[in-house]
Amino acid sequence: MPQTITTGYKTLLDAARREVKGLSVDEARALHGRDDVVFVDIRDPRERDREGKIPGAFSCTRGMLEFWVDPESPYHKPIFAEDKTFVFFCAGGWRSLLAAQTAQQMGLKPVAHLTDGFSGWKKSGAPFEEPVAKPK
Repeated sequence: MPQTITTGYKTLLDAARREVKGLSVDEARALHGRDDVVFVDIRDPRERDREGKIPGAFSCTRGMLEFWVDPESPYHKPIFAEDKTFVFFCAGGWRSLLAAQTAQQMGLKPVAHLTDGFSGWKKSGAPFEEPVAKPK
């Protein structure tokens, strides 16, 4: 029997947009480098190696987010217990939106996400570290 998907990704993204603060590249750039802000890169390590990264960003893959945020988890990362603003980003803004929503629902606050993702950051001329592996 074929699967029947009752809630699509567009519906999930629309719901998350109503709950999570989105930041433009300019708004995010104004926060970058502040001691009270953590940029959280949820992209896969291969993406970071291929595309580069935002200087100083903390890397947390989407698949480990819930485990790294929760202080009860054996995988908890202390950075998520700090009194800071967390700005999530991915390549284009969809995964980071859902990740920020999940973190916010777990109790992490304040959170936001970079609406245009790393690709928008890079395109704007914002500072970034060059890729480790050159694209083929």
